[in-house]
Amino acid sequence: MSAPGPLLEMRGITKTFPGVRALSDVTLGVRAGEIHAICGENGAGKSTLMKVLSGVHAHGTYDGEILFDGEPVAFKDIRASEKRGIVIIHQELALIPYLSIAENIFLGNEQTTARGFIDWSGTLRRASELLRRVGLRENPQTPVADLGVGKQQLVEIAKALSKEVRLLILDEPTAALNDEDSATLLDLIVELREQGIASIIISHKLGEIRQIADSVTVLRDGRSIETLPVRERPGAEPELGEDRIIRGMVGRDLDHRFPARTAYEGEQAVALEVSGWTVRHPVDPQRTVVDDVSLTVRRGEIVGIAGLMGAGRTELAMSVFGRSYGSYEAGTVAVNGREVQTKTVPAAVAAGIAYVTEDRKRYGLNLIDNINRNVSLASLAGMTRRGIVDEHHERSVAERYRTSMNIKTPTVFEQVGRLSGGNQQKVVLSKWIHADPQVLILDEPTRGIDVGAKYEIYAVIDALAARGKAVLLISSELPELLGMCDRIYTMAEGRLTAEVTRAEATQEVLMRQMTRRRLTEDWS
Repeated sequence: MSAPGPLLEMRGITKTFPGVRALSDVTLGVRAGEIHAICGENGAGKSTLMKVLSGVHAHGTYDGEILFDGEPVAFKDIRASEKRGIVIIHQELALIPYLSIAENIFLGNEQTTARGFIDWSGTLRRASELLRRVGLRENPQTPVADLGVGKQQLVEIAKALSKEVRLLILDEPTAALNDEDSATLLDLIVELREQGIASIIISHKLGEIRQIADSVTVLRDGRSIETLPVRERPGAEPELGEDRIIRGMVGRDLDHRFPARTAYEGEQAVALEVSGWTVRHPVDPQRTVVDDVSLTVRRGEIVGIAGLMGAGRTELAMSVFGRSYGSYEAGTVAVNGREVQTKTVPAAVAAGIAYVTEDRKRYGLNLIDNINRNVSLASLAGMTRRGIVDEHHERSVAERYRTSMNIKTPTVFEQVGRLSGGNQQKVVLSKWIHADPQVLILDEPTRGIDVGAKYEIYAVIDALAARGKAVLLISSELPELLGMCDRIYTMAEGRLTAEVTRAEATQEVLMRQMTRRRLTEDWS
């Protein structure tokens, strides 16, 4: 039996923005009922290619040809592509939080009566059918704001199914999901394949690609490098290894995922000491989100915090950094042996603490401003004369970090919102490194970043520790913690459950401690 013919063909796609060629002669083919992954470093052109396909970049703004069902198509906007059954779900979900699930599913595609009024009973009935199809047990009248991110992703897929989708495009669909929600979503994508719906998935998580994809196309520097089969047939074991995908992405073998860690000198002084730190939920004061946490980080040491979603890792970091989260209940913070006050963000910065947030787009950067001003944000006092910013000094600092951090942009006056995720993260790190803190709290510093950019950021973190900085690294990726950290604390339900040395740490040990319900005196 012959393989099904191509559902989609993209031939010679070239897309240019002012001064930048984002895509150059890209070719892509997707078969009906196939899960096709697209991999590449940040800035490789993955999202741009999908915007061309879905009509975000309208026909006429690019060169090349798109065929769907063997016929040339020319999409002027998203509505045009959706009419042919091509639906894109962006990494930032396009849902309105205060509308119901049903209203979101049919937004712009309302179910109406013969007289043109909204058919509410039909809307709720059809929404219920779609929710059952994606495995979401929720009342369709529930406001989307009441759902977690994982369930919101399922609403987006239900919305796509309401448009008779034949090709579903998912851009980093699991980037913000915990392991359980990620598994649910991946299972659904496989189930949709069994129903004949093809999917294109963009992801930096190579393990997930090997888990569900049938084939993968690698992009590099705006060009299609190769298309590789992941498995011989749907449902078979993957034959394509992660190292082979990485070689295509970066153009070389990446023998080591992490820098060679210099042996930590354990006699260094304690730079950060948190004692008895307790914080209550900002809305529900009866709920303790950080419960009597005590930890230390020495100078030159990288210490990790591992925990499942909801364990309290980010809440701990934000509350220590200027009490940015929750209601402070008890505890002290000491830097270099001296107790400090961190009641506000400026006070925490003055005490020598920096915090790189997990949500760089919302809290870490001013996306509509340029690199120049973003780098200087945390250290403006050192760049002013009589209350006026020394623009020459500001620019020279930004230029220095553009070079040393390998931020891929021709000028420091480039708008940060136009940079790839990896380059945005380098700008955030530059901002805090220039502030010269004693302690850096890094919350998911490589989330949504390709493997090549990850290595560059790991090298920066390692270099900071080598300079005597104390680094507290929060990550959901256990291999990242194992590859980077000297010690790892585990958290569950707001409390520390174990402290594991580098020599003792394995994924199994960490997962066992992360799933413990309560800390006892015996951490064995």
